[in-house]
Order: sequence, then structure tokens, then C-alpha cells
Amino acid sequence: MRKFTVLLLFFYMAATTSFAGGYQVGLHGMRNIGMGLIGTSLSNDASSLFYNPGAVSFVNDKWSFSGGASFLMARTTFQPLNVNEQYKLEHKINNPLYFYAAYKVTKNLSVGLAVNTPYGNGLSWGKEWIGRYLIQDLSFRAFTFQPTVSYKFKDIIGIGAGLVYSYGSVDLNKAIPIQGANGDGTLNINGNTGKFGFNAGILVHPEKGWSLGLSYRSKIEMSVKGASATFSVPQSMSTAFPQTKVDVMLPLPANLDFGASYEFGKRNQWMIGMNLCYVFWGTYDSLTFTFEKVSETQAVTRSSTAALYSDQLIVRLGAQYKINDLITARIGGYYDPSPVRNDHLNPQTPSSDQIGLTCGLSVMPVKGLSIDAAFLYIKGTKRSGTFSPENFPGTYNNAVYSPGIGLTYSF
Repeated sequence: MRKFTVLLLFFYMAATTSFAGGYQVGLHGMRNIGMGLIGTSLSNDASSLFYNPGAVSFVNDKWSFSGGASFLMARTTFQPLNVNEQYKLEHKINNPLYFYAAYKVTKNLSVGLAVNTPYGNGLSWGKEWIGRYLIQDLSFRAFTFQPTVSYKFKDIIGIGAGLVYSYGSVDLNKAIPIQGANGDGTLNINGNTGKFGFNAGILVHPEKGWSLGLSYRSKIEMSVKGASATFSVPQSMSTAFPQTKVDVMLPLPANLDFGASYEFGKRNQWMIGMNLCYVFWGTYDSLTFTFEKVSETQAVTRSSTAALYSDQLIVRLGAQYKINDLITARIGGYYDPSPVRNDHLNPQTPSSDQIGLTCGLSVMPVKGLSIDAAFLYIKGTKRSGTFSPENFPGTYNNAVYSPGIGLTYSF
């Protein structure tokens, strides 16, 4: 059984790291981050290309540009069951990026392009830690490109849709429990893929000050074909663990978002809003792997393992206050429950129920230009569980800190 899971864990990790609570955090716009990651009912700038294509037609300016980057810094520890030593996860610095450009073709018709990195992770547990046969280090990132069209009817209803192309690459290293002259054997897996999906939405202004939004981002089946698997094992085991290729499908789950917001006060200086984000994690129920057979004594050619994720609802709240024409302040928070079962909790995905707290600030030094900053703090609940396929029990504790900076320019 171990020979199977030694290979399978890479793909299990790649998928779960992408989806797990704490990694799909919606870092797609500084203004939105500052308000608890809400955005489905907002039409302030070109970031609506991602949050709700139906809202883009309500952006008032002829041209709207927005770009920025966040800096993810995480602290994760693992305490094995009945072991006194505690292990610390070294997170490689990740920089989720975004860039949006929207153009108003006519009074009612707008088009645009969104580029961002909704999935990504970089981590290292070290070469000699207790779980080295599950994972040593990982680098994973996905880029998405989304051309979009949006149209509004009588300043009341806006609809829009975008074609999403997602490109992802991953590189992993782990130890293999096969002893050689240099210690454990090793495995490096490197692969990439690109697939299509879509994003569609509608925005409604039912009454003065109110905005209601609904958007749907489709599942993308990231079918990886021909990922390379490079083994370093004693010569006597080389036919059982040959250099080979593997095919697997990794689903990026669909998201259905509903948002509501209300502007009030003199010159509408106050705005409060909420988002309900339903993530279809249940689509990730299992993974099946097909390995290219290059040796008659090859250890594995096909196998499948259960993931058993469950759908979850994320609740987000946010508020904005325009202090004056120069400065706008924001605050927000959200609750993100983990889709991972206790019997599948593992060091590739130290997932837990999470509470996120955010704040943000915009400064407009000249007309049309806004300097946007935001800070996100995520605290995961302390969680004990077991990765049952390898009987790997323990307790995980994690927190994430993410400052970010961006620019918005409209004219």
C-alpha cells in the first residue's frame, strides 16, 4: 500500500493545497480585501471583472485600471501524536497578483480583461522531519486570464460573462522509504496544465442605495497529462521505480456568490455589505491516477484514492467609510469552514475552520488615482486529526498574515 500512496500523495497534495481553507482566500483586489473580501454587489472599479462580470457595466469611468499584490506570511506547527517534538512549517513567500482593465464602449456596454493568481502555495517542512515520506517541499501556482463582456439595462440591471483560462504549474520533493548509500530515496514531480472555464454574473439596483449581486465561477477540471516523475533510488530498485509520466485530473471547484450592499449618509460616505460564498468542494470526491508503463516490474500503473471533501458556505461582512475626498477607510471579516475531514487531515493541507479579520485604507493624491492598502489576518482553529491512508495523526495550529498594496486609476 505504501508504494501506491508514495506516488499518489503528490497529486492529493496539489489539489487540496489549492482549495483548502486559508489558500482560496480571494486576494483579488485591495479595496475588497479591506472589507472582508466582499465584492459581488460592488461596482467601484475594474476589479468587478473578477467578483461579478455583471457589475462592470456600472463602472462610471471610460477607462478603469486596477493592479496590486499581497504578501502571504504563514505560521504553521505540527505536533505528532505521542511525540514530544514540535515541527514548524516554513512557508515560502507567496505574492498573489492581480491586474484588471475595463473599457466602457458605450453608455451601457463595457469590456475588460482580468489577470490574477487565485491559487498558489509554497512550503517546506524540511528534509528530515517526521513526515518526510508525505512531503518535504512544494511550489504551486495558477494564473487565470479572463476576457469579459458586460451590459446594463436602464441603470437597473447589469449582466456579464467572461471566459476563464487557467494555467497551473507545480514542483514537489519528498522522501521515499527506500534506503540507499545516501539515505532515503527521493521523488521529484513536475507538471503543468491549462484549461478553460467561465465566470458570469448579474447586478441589480432595486432601490436607491441598494445593490444585489449574484455570480457563478465554474469548475475547472485541471487535467494534468504527462507530468514527470523523477526517482532517486538504489539501482536494484530502478525497474520498480522508473522515470515515468502520470495523468490525473484535479478539479478546481465552482463558486456561487450572493452579495448585498447599502450606501447611506451624506454623499453616501457609508457603505455596508455582505457576501455568501458557496464553494462546491464536494466535486472533489476522489482522485484517479494513470501512470505510463515503462517497466514490466513497475510498482504501480493505476490507482485511486478518496478525498471526500464537503461543500461549504463562507460568510463575509464588510464596511467602508469615506472620511473625506482624500481618504477612505475599510474594515471587515469572514468565517471559512474547512472542507477537509478529520480522517484526511495531512501536512500537505493543514486545513482548519478559519476566521479572517481585515482592514484597509485608500488615499487619492490626485483625481482618478487611488493608492490602496489592505491587511488580512487569518486564525485557524487548533485541529487534531489523522491522515488515515498513512496512519499519520497529530495536531495542527496555523495563522496567516497578509499585507498588500495596489493602485487604481480611472479616467
